[in-house]
Amino acid sequence: MELADYLPIALMAILGVVFAVASILLSRALAPSNPTPEKLAPYECGIVPLQEPVERFPVKFYLVAMLFVIFDVEIIFLFIWAVRYEQFGWAGVAAVVLFMLMLIETLAYVWKRGALDWNVARRARYRRIVAPEPELEEAA
Repeated sequence: MELADYLPIALMAILGVVFAVASILLSRALAPSNPTPEKLAPYECGIVPLQEPVERFPVKFYLVAMLFVIFDVEIIFLFIWAVRYEQFGWAGVAAVVLFMLMLIETLAYVWKRGALDWNVARRARYRRIVAPEPELEEAA
């Protein structure tokens, strides 16, 4: 392949960048700008916030988001492998089996650590602190 063969790709990339920049500039120039306190206030699920949040989002939200990204990317890799299954042969099957074993191990690890359990009172490491289990009275 010669450098001239890449010209359509370069033109398409330049066209994409020009379109993106032009869209942003045009929307800023044409969009009305009349912010009000109601428009600038955070809005979540139809509930108007009356006070600032007491605490930050827990790390658990970000952990679940990262797990979603990891397992979402896994699907992309599996789709690519499935499309070229015959070309990869047994080496491809072995690579996918290894890949799946690592993902299953990761899922088992985060499951065991409680990353997917949102009920804090049920987690063993929080039972003493948050919700101690009621002791059963012995029948006399």
